[in-house]
Amino acid sequence: MVTKMVKSIANHDLPKPPSGKYPAKAHCRRVAAWIAENGGPSSGVIYLQGQTLKEHEDDDTEMHFRQRRHFYYLTGCEVPDCNFAYDIASDKSTLWIPPVDPSVVMWAGMPLLAKEALERYDIDAVLTTDELKSGKSVQDLLKKPNETLLVIKDRADLDVFHTDNVKHLEPNIDYEWARRGIEQCRVVKDEHEIAMIRHANIISSYAHEQVQASVHAASNERELNALFTMHCHANGCKEMAYGCICAAGTNASTLHYVHNNLPLTNKLNMLMDCGAEYNCYCADITRTFPLNGRFSPESREIYALVLKMQTECMGMIKAGVQWEDVHMRGHTVAAAGLRDLGILKKELSVEQILDSKITTRFFPHGLGHYLGMDTHDTGGNANYEDPNPFLTYLRVRGKLPVNSVVTNEPGIYFREFPLRQELKDGVWTDVVDERVLDRYWSVGGVRIEDDVVVKEDGCENLTTVSSKLEDIEALCGTIAL
Repeated sequence: MVTKMVKSIANHDLPKPPSGKYPAKAHCRRVAAWIAENGGPSSGVIYLQGQTLKEHEDDDTEMHFRQRRHFYYLTGCEVPDCNFAYDIASDKSTLWIPPVDPSVVMWAGMPLLAKEALERYDIDAVLTTDELKSGKSVQDLLKKPNETLLVIKDRADLDVFHTDNVKHLEPNIDYEWARRGIEQCRVVKDEHEIAMIRHANIISSYAHEQVQASVHAASNERELNALFTMHCHANGCKEMAYGCICAAGTNASTLHYVHNNLPLTNKLNMLMDCGAEYNCYCADITRTFPLNGRFSPESREIYALVLKMQTECMGMIKAGVQWEDVHMRGHTVAAAGLRDLGILKKELSVEQILDSKITTRFFPHGLGHYLGMDTHDTGGNANYEDPNPFLTYLRVRGKLPVNSVVTNEPGIYFREFPLRQELKDGVWTDVVDERVLDRYWSVGGVRIEDDVVVKEDGCENLTTVSSKLEDIEALCGTIAL
């Protein structure tokens, strides 16, 4: 059990978070320009509704709030129960926030006021939602007959536009362009967004280091999960970007392992796939490390192979590169490495191994995905119906644009189910040496994941926790920092 106390959970030597207003207005203009350039309306009003507070069934407590990402992209507003409109022609943005309700103030304190919202957000005007419900604010926006109203179709509360207050305006409601424009624009990040992702990476990397330095004192996956979350929260990242994956031993062969509560006893390694969120922007980092401070011979071999896969793929990442080519480079390195270890038969060429598709059993997922306000961010154009098993789970297709952020996360996994059954059925008789493979089942799985910004002539790695084998072992052998 982790019991060591530290003087201060927060590390005051970490860089300060980025400052300045979130560039919401610039995002509105980018989206409007993209819509017009791609055949959509060149005028009209983009209207979005933020996420509402919801209560648990049979209870008066609120569910965990998570702002709609498309809404945040155009507003920078994290407050629940808000609405937003951007008039393309006049370049004017309006935010509606909840009014002051004395009964709510009694329980939750004063809400955000209009004056405060104008100071905090990159918005032209702030009104209250009671004005919106009256229909007057919508009338002010839609002054022209048949004005196009660009909304997102799958929101539940569009009924405000079907009331008698706005029927006479006869707006032309479009359900497609707002979503398409926002999702495409979110792929390319501006400097402020990259700074947010960088800060989430710095905090997450620090938390990963603390976990590795404390692993010698832990006895259960849940303790390391809690330790990671604690250090992120203490250093300014209250939210996790996704549910932590804290998988010990053979649990690491499950890609999205969810239990995080099993003992560490008699297990070789720990796979930690955890990332914090800072102001709605995500980090997504994976490290695999030895539970006793030293990799076993088989674990060391697989770790070195995965690191080589990542390093060679990292060298290819730059603006304009075809992501499928980078992904297949990972498979090519995996094929050669598994053959050299004897897990795949040594008489086979790399081409023969790739033709057999066997590496999709050891490296079943895509090399990476776009990262931003969502862990699996928008715009990847994945094709999960692709019959090519190398590409079925690849979340990004096509060329990488400059200033996109993508993860580089190869892995090698020893999944006993269904691989053992396929071996029993003779599927891989000509490819796999089962006697050698049997030595590696206990390794479980190794994944190494970093977050990188795509540049014109290369990439910048935002993840600061080391992945060098010797650094991993050295940190796991120390006392908590």
